[in-house]
Amino acid sequence: MKMDKKRIVVTGGAGFIGSHLCERLLEQGNDVVCVDNLFTGRKDNIRHLMDNPYFEFMRHDIIEPYYVEVDQIYNLACPASPIHYQYDPIKTGKTSVMGALHSLGLAKRCHARVLQASTSEVYGDPEIHPQPEEYRGCVNPIGTRSCYDEGKRMAETLFFDYHRQHGVDIKVIRIFNTYGPRMAVNDGRVVSNFIVQALTGEDITIYGDGSQTRSFCYVDDLVEGMIRMMNSRDDFTGPVNLGNPGEFTMLGLAELVIRMTGSQSKIVYRELPQDDPKQRKPVIDLAKTELDWEPTVALEQGLEKTIAYFRERLAL
Repeated sequence: MKMDKKRIVVTGGAGFIGSHLCERLLEQGNDVVCVDNLFTGRKDNIRHLMDNPYFEFMRHDIIEPYYVEVDQIYNLACPASPIHYQYDPIKTGKTSVMGALHSLGLAKRCHARVLQASTSEVYGDPEIHPQPEEYRGCVNPIGTRSCYDEGKRMAETLFFDYHRQHGVDIKVIRIFNTYGPRMAVNDGRVVSNFIVQALTGEDITIYGDGSQTRSFCYVDDLVEGMIRMMNSRDDFTGPVNLGNPGEFTMLGLAELVIRMTGSQSKIVYRELPQDDPKQRKPVIDLAKTELDWEPTVALEQGLEKTIAYFRERLAL
């Protein structure tokens, strides 16, 4: 997609998704400011970008205000896996809410467009399947996942209130399960868990009976959707689902990873955590219509690249 050169902030830019987004925006000829406090982000994810004169890294926690002159803001900053967002749930809630406020305040001051990376977790443990954007969700407001689920829901609220009250130019996406290179080894999410366990010969842990489903989107597809959303027509705010509608059971994914890695790992079952969604699949009709976007990378193709990355990380 051809665009004019812009100065763009990516909060959470040293994270798994954020680093891929920074890389892509630089390839398109933009100035990129990566803002990250490195709680879950890693300098290794952006090391290859550091020598680019159009890339700037700012170590900063967006719970505090940040001041730069920008044209666009991608607000991705927030721990996104249960193991990380439950480590300090109060901090997670503050990151979602205060981070949204500070990103919106910056957008208002600079007359910039700001995109909120929301999540399929706003749908909670859904009673409607698959999930369209109109579905309002089934979320436990006092559970162990609430700091993330409700934090992201509040962030969406703030975005639309700033849009209505102050005319801020907003875009909101809801990201479904995404995977690919640069996921953390200790990420705690299912794809990285299964791959690391398979490569190290550990038992592969399935929570519940393995019948619960997820839809897995390769990171390159997601980044394409994010950029298309940021540069979509002015009166289209979203929210819009970005994810792969291909649906897989946890057991099916575990068996596929074992086959693709040639692992001797055994599958073991553990109790399902509180409020863990039993099924998750996006309706992406809106993304197809408004953004001319849909995923192109098949699960096996994406897993091949992700497994290769983890083999290198684990020096196997």
